[in-house]
Parts: sequence; structure tokens; C-alpha cells
Amino acid sequence: MSIKLIVPDIGDFEEVEIIEILVKSGDNIKKNDPIATLESDKSSVEVPSEFDGKVEKINVKVGDKVSKGDL
Repeated sequence: MSIKLIVPDIGDFEEVEIIEILVKSGDNIKKNDPIATLESDKSSVEVPSEFDGKVEKINVKVGDKVSKGDL
């Protein structure tokens, strides 16, 4: 069964940039493991996994802009 990770609430910003991807396809992850770092005008934030599992595919790259609810 595949579970998709979505961008969490990012506060008052419509879009933030992905500045680091901390996992790769094939990695096993645990709940709360950091998976990516997002950066806004004011701060950078690590996004944790919401569950245990295995990374099947990464749909974004460093430099992409994402919004709340994006895959």
C-alpha cells in the first residue's frame, strides 16, 4: 500500500522552496524522521515523516517551490 506525503501547513506563506532532500528512493524511514528542509523568507524548517515506511519515489527536487497540500 502506498501512502503519499504532503506538504504540511507552512504558516503565512503561499510557497516555500525545497532546499534539501534528506532521503532517497529505497530508504526506510520511521515516523518523525526528517525527510526534507523547506525555506521561507524568515526561516528553514525540516519536514518530518508522518509514518514508518519505505521511500518509493521522490516527486520533487531541490529548488522546487511547494505549497500546503502539495505532494
